[in-house]
Amino acid sequence: MVLGELLVEPGDDVMPGQLIAVTETAPLLRAVLAETEADQERARLRAVAVAGAADAECVRAAVFQREADRRSRLLQQNLSSVEETERAVGEADFRVAACRAARLDADASEAEVAVASARVKRASAALERAHVRSPVAARVLDVNARPGELIGREGIVELGQLERMYAIAEVYETDIGRVAVGQSARVTSRVLPAPLAGTVEHVRLQVRKQDQLGTDPAARKDARIIEVEILLDDAASAAGLSHLQVEIVIGN
Repeated sequence: MVLGELLVEPGDDVMPGQLIAVTETAPLLRAVLAETEADQERARLRAVAVAGAADAECVRAAVFQREADRRSRLLQQNLSSVEETERAVGEADFRVAACRAARLDADASEAEVAVASARVKRASAALERAHVRSPVAARVLDVNARPGELIGREGIVELGQLERMYAIAEVYETDIGRVAVGQSARVTSRVLPAPLAGTVEHVRLQVRKQDQLGTDPAARKDARIIEVEILLDDAASAAGLSHLQVEIVIGN
C-alpha cells in the first residue's frame, strides 16, 4: 500500500482518533462509496415505487373481490347469470393472485435495499481504513514512510506515550530470582545529566537471548536473559531519549 498524505511530523502531539495519514487508495474508495450510496438510493426509490404499485394492485383486488361476492349473491337470487358470476369470480381470483405477487415483489425490493445498505457500510469501512488515526494520545517519535512511498511492516509513524517512560533491564536468568516487582532501580548513561530513579513494575515471562553484548570480550555471548520493565519516576527527563542504551542497577 502506498502512502498518499502525511499529516504529522516528528515531535507532534496527537490525540486519540486524530487523523495522521491517508493512503493512496482513499480517492478510489471514496468514489466506490459514492457509487454504492447512489445504488442504495436507487434501490430505495424502486422499493417505494414497487410498494406503491403493490398497494394499488391489492386495492383493485379488493374491489374485484367485492364485485364477485355481489355477483354470487345475485346468482343465488336469480338476478345474475352464471356466466357473469363466473367471470367476476375468475377476475377476482386473478387480481388476488396479482396482489400476492406484487407483495412478494415489494418484499424483494426491500431486500435489495438491505443489500445496498450493506454494500454502503462495507465501502464506508474500506474508506475509513484508508484513513490512519492515532489509537492513543502520544507524540510522534519518527516517520517511517512519506507520501508516494510504500508502507512497510514498520508502519507509517512511531508513536510514544511519554507521560510514562520505561527502561528495560536485561537480567541474566540465573539472577532473576533476586528481582521482584516494587524494587527500586537506578538508571545511568553518559547522555543523562543525572541518574534517574525508577521502580520495577513488571518482569516479563519469556527467556530471551541477550541483545546488548557490551564491550567486554570475556562476556558470555550466548547468555540467556529476562527483560525487566523499570518505570521511571521522572518521565520528562527521558522523554526525548527513546531507545537510549543505559545501565541499570536494581535494588541496593
